[in-house]
Amino acid sequence: MAQVNLTLTQEEVLQVLTGNRDEAIKFLLEKILNEIMKAESEEQLGAARHERTEERQDYRNGTRERDLNTRIGTLTLQVPRHRNEPFHTMVFENYKRSEASLIATMVQMVISGVSTRKVEKVVETLCGTSFSKSTVSELCKKLDAEIHNFNERKLDAAYYPFLMVDATYFRVREDHRIKSKAFMVALGFRQDGTREVIGFDVFDTEENYSWLTFFKNLKHRGLNGVKMIISDAHKSIRKAIADTFPEVAWQRCQIHFERNILDATPIKYKEGMKVELRNMFNTSSIAEAERIKDSIVSDYQDVAKTAVEILESGFWDSMTVMSIKHQDLRISLRTSNMIERLNRELKRRSDVIQIFPNTESVLRLMGAVTIEYSDNQSSLQRMYSEQRYKSMESLITKEFQEIADRQHHEILVA
Repeated sequence: MAQVNLTLTQEEVLQVLTGNRDEAIKFLLEKILNEIMKAESEEQLGAARHERTEERQDYRNGTRERDLNTRIGTLTLQVPRHRNEPFHTMVFENYKRSEASLIATMVQMVISGVSTRKVEKVVETLCGTSFSKSTVSELCKKLDAEIHNFNERKLDAAYYPFLMVDATYFRVREDHRIKSKAFMVALGFRQDGTREVIGFDVFDTEENYSWLTFFKNLKHRGLNGVKMIISDAHKSIRKAIADTFPEVAWQRCQIHFERNILDATPIKYKEGMKVELRNMFNTSSIAEAERIKDSIVSDYQDVAKTAVEILESGFWDSMTVMSIKHQDLRISLRTSNMIERLNRELKRRSDVIQIFPNTESVLRLMGAVTIEYSDNQSSLQRMYSEQRYKSMESLITKEFQEIADRQHHEILVA
């Protein structure tokens, strides 16, 4: 290791002693770092300045200026240049590592819901230099590779018997207008009871083409073994399931179904209707659920005709999950609540952004939050063991296939 010598003139010493403290520290740090690089240069060349020696490896070729941002301000350093081989310095190597950590932190701040303007202020306070709002946004593009790899990974290494899908909307600036874009997510449940997000994407709207494209991409990546898909009753989802997974049964989310019924129920009857619907959903057998449904129809058909029609038309689709004999699993898989929780978190994180500058930024930032959610989900306690799933697989496969055939026929004749 070469020795570093720091020499100051009398004028420089007086400047340090009598000047502004921050400027003095900045001046001294510049001098120290320049001397370190001179020593590194001498060691790499194998010779001091003007020294003649057989150990010399190369020759000096002047210097170039390079800025280094630090907490005390921007330092302008004199970086040595060599004639044949490039000069290497630990000064900027260490800086690059710190800069990489800073960038990672800035990106994480934005993902966590901190506005880009606040990120700019925090970095300026910590580092003595500022990053503009556009710079922070550019740094976030470093997430693109991670998003792409996550969304393109193969899914054929495991079976996903249960699939939960949903979409939420974000406002995006496009063609000088503000438009709503659908952010679609699929949460898969493996045979061993673990769960993970298996895909997400952004589309203009929830239409037949959008969901069809989304499901086909999952299938292309190797998704197989699906027995039941849980979602709300959006027509495009139902049509896409019938086209892409005709052998898969559909479970209508009971929470969304209940809301649909209550929205059509007169205010004075809402509370009573709600209690009876809950009793229906919480029964232990499909026969008992049907009995309660018939009772609701009899009690409310004269005072809540539309609500009763919704109940009768959607009852069987909301009871697909009853083919699973384990009540704890039925409770977990009868609604799309798990994705609803993700949607709420996405909305919370996006509140500081309000309007995304483009579609890519939605996929980038909300995708990063979704990957974070998926990582958390995969680390949670398993919903069931693989042995438990195997014990019920043959029965639910047969019953779900019969349900899927009925649902597929209903779509075709509708």
